[in-house]
Amino acid sequence: MTARRLVVAAAIVDDLDRPARLLAARRSRPAHLAGRWEFPGGKVDPGEAPVEALHRELREELGVRVELGDELPGPDDGGWIITDRHVLRLWFATVTEGVPEPLVEHDDLRWLGRDGLLDVDWLDGDVRIVEELQDVLEPLDDAPVRRLRRA
Repeated sequence: MTARRLVVAAAIVDDLDRPARLLAARRSRPAHLAGRWEFPGGKVDPGEAPVEALHRELREELGVRVELGDELPGPDDGGWIITDRHVLRLWFATVTEGVPEPLVEHDDLRWLGRDGLLDVDWLDGDVRIVEELQDVLEPLDDAPVRRLRRA
């Protein structure tokens, strides 16, 4: 079997210390993925470090700069197998510059709380990650209100 291609993504949250909300992105293409939700990010180019790729992808897809927090290690040698051809590495992040907008490959963004994480139709490969995040996010009633910093 051919090695899986590395994909990087961000679990963009409202607060790295006490996250209560997660930003989900709805795909607009390709057609077989359109309308389904995912973590923003993308493929790592040859010669590119994963963290560099993640910052590049978030600027291209959402028009934001972020501060990265911890990586959420997956059960598949530290990553998350999301398709037969792709393995995902995921970092927590908060927006430090810009306001997230669906610029490329997405047509909608939505902030989700812990109780609403499964209210959207996630890509199959992301579902087990979302289920893991249900234990990480704070209940909205207990979460501090924090506004994202804007440029």
